[in-house]
Amino acid sequence: MTVTARTILVADDHPLFREALKGAVAKLLPGAALVESENAESLFASAEAHPEADLLLLDLNMPGAHGFSALVHLRAVQPQLPVIVVSAREEANVVRRALEHGAVGFIPKSSSPAVIRDAIATVLDGGTWVPAQADQAEGLAPEEADIAARIRELTPQQFRVLSMLGSGLLNKQIAHALGVSEATVKAHMTAVLRKLGASNRTQAVLMAGRLAVDPAAVSDVDVA
Repeated sequence: MTVTARTILVADDHPLFREALKGAVAKLLPGAALVESENAESLFASAEAHPEADLLLLDLNMPGAHGFSALVHLRAVQPQLPVIVVSAREEANVVRRALEHGAVGFIPKSSSPAVIRDAIATVLDGGTWVPAQADQAEGLAPEEADIAARIRELTPQQFRVLSMLGSGLLNKQIAHALGVSEATVKAHMTAVLRKLGASNRTQAVLMAGRLAVDPAAVSDVDVA
């Protein structure tokens, strides 16, 4: 495949694996521009700065990503951006959930460099890359599908507020991180609760937790 001027976003918090992905892309597409992110916040900034990007390689367990939530959000705000999930979690249900949340491919981190290149080439050619184990899992549970649909309604700033709340930050900390007033954060939170159909902040965080890779492990959180 001969392609020029490709822009590939690589989002993974492990430097060594980012290097492995970059190496696979460089061998497949020598002229490609590679944009790296090590957490969800830098990923969102990179995606906004490169709306013409041809592909995103997305790790599920980056700081701030909260499982499938970053994938759901990006597919809503930038539906033109194809996403391949790259994960050490290779269970059939994880693969199926990633695909049903909008990924067009799934690459297990145990894959060889040749398989990684084949997957990237297939998706860039307009195809999908689906590991065989995906057929062994059922589709999304109705509750998870409903929550994902609600999260897709959030604006980028509202999504950032929800993500920071899920990380345990207080209003004043969120305001400082976003460079806005606490009143603005409260206004965003009001909108988040309304769109999610949540009665309070804790419920909103727990609802978002349904998109975690292991939702059963998400329990009550201390939300101020």
